[in-house]
Amino acid sequence: MNTLTDTELNGFSRLMFEAAGITLAPTKKALVEGRISKRLHALGLATFTDYLRHIRHDAAERQQAIDLLTTNETYFFREPRHFAYLSETIVPSADASRPFRVWSAACSSGEEPYSIAMVLAERMGQRPWEIVASDISTRVIDQARRAIYPMERAEKIPQAYLKAFCLKGTGTQEGMFTLQPSIRDRLRFQIINLNTTLPDLGTFDLIVLRNVMIYFDADTKRAVCRRLLDVLRPGGHLFIGHSESLNGLDLQVRAVQPAVYRKPL
Repeated sequence: MNTLTDTELNGFSRLMFEAAGITLAPTKKALVEGRISKRLHALGLATFTDYLRHIRHDAAERQQAIDLLTTNETYFFREPRHFAYLSETIVPSADASRPFRVWSAACSSGEEPYSIAMVLAERMGQRPWEIVASDISTRVIDQARRAIYPMERAEKIPQAYLKAFCLKGTGTQEGMFTLQPSIRDRLRFQIINLNTTLPDLGTFDLIVLRNVMIYFDADTKRAVCRRLLDVLRPGGHLFIGHSESLNGLDLQVRAVQPAVYRKPL
C-alpha cells in the first residue's frame, strides 16, 4: 500500500482549502491516506501524486475527493439546547405574517435539518415554514434526500417526535427508519459552497452553521459569516457549534447565549 507523503498531504490540503476553505491539519494524514487510497486502486493509479494530477482535469473525480475528505459527523438533535431555544424562544416570537425560513448551511446527511423540521412541525401549527438544507458534498446531500437511517440513529430523537414524524422500515428496509412525507416535503436540498458567492436563497429567520468553522482559519470564518449574515433577516438568529466562537471576527451580531447569536434589528 502507498504511504502518503507530507508533500502529497499538502496537495490535498490545498485542494480542500481552495474548494471549501477547509484546512487539513497534519494529524489528518491517516484519514486522507485511508479515504483516498481506495480511489487509487479503482483508477489503477500508482501514487497519491498521480491522483492529484488526475483530479486537476477530472471534475467529477475532484468532487469525489472532496466528498471523501469532508468529515460529516452528525446525529439527530445534536446540541439539544439549540432545539430548546428554537422551540421556546425563537418560534413564539416569530413574525406570523410571513413564512418562517431556516437555512441549515452544512446539513451533512440530513439529521440536523430534519431535527429542525420536527420542532417546527410541532410548534408552528398551521403557520407556513420552510427549510433550505445545503452542503458541499454531493454524497451526503444524496443521503439526506433519501432520508433513510439505521434505527440506532433514532436514539436521540424525543419519543413524541419519533411517534409523530418517523416511520419504521419493513421488509427490505427492516432495521431502518425514515421521516414522514409531511416533514421531508418541507426541505429543499442543494449543493452550496459557502466559500464562494452564494446563490439567490432569499432571506432567513435562522441560519445554522455548526461544527464547520473549526476547520476554517480566521479570514475564512469572517468571510463565510459575512455572506451568511447578508441573508439573515434583522433580528434573525445564527447558531454555531458549542466548540466554536465568533470572537474577534468583527461581525454585526451579538451573543444571546452560548453558540447563539442575533443580528440587530
